[in-house]
Amino acid sequence: MIDDAELLARAEALVAAYAAAGCTIATAESCTGGLVAGLLTAVPGSSAVLERGFVTYSNAAKAEAIGVPMDVIRQHGAVSEPVARAMAIGTLAAAPASVAVAITGIAGPGGGSAGKPVGLVHFGLALRDGAARHLERRYGDLGRAGIRRAAVADALGLLENALGN
Repeated sequence: MIDDAELLARAEALVAAYAAAGCTIATAESCTGGLVAGLLTAVPGSSAVLERGFVTYSNAAKAEAIGVPMDVIRQHGAVSEPVARAMAIGTLAAAPASVAVAITGIAGPGGGSAGKPVGLVHFGLALRDGAARHLERRYGDLGRAGIRRAAVADALGLLENALGN
């Protein structure tokens, strides 16, 4: 769990806004390993908002749990825009939520390459009544904890923007 007062305050506001709107959230997390869902569940009353969370760390989990096509993973790599979008869309297909956020990236310290360096994170956001969106971040090598914290912050931002906050 991330012990961060700023992120917790944002999560509290997000839970309140989604509850007031009657909307629910599902997550699919790879490099953050469930930190977004964990942060949301730190908020009392989050059970009215967080429908479910998937930790899809492996490629097999992405395919089996949320239906990301293996050919998309093979063609683009797990850390890519097409996979992030497919993760978000697949999460909505697997969960009766209003909004799904998905995160896939390279938190390091290893695993990076020239084309996909440590700190590269792709996000997908899918709305029940709209198309999937994508966000790419290149945080640089902030350290594993720093990259994961930054990714959680950006995931909250996507969820905030999905409600127009």
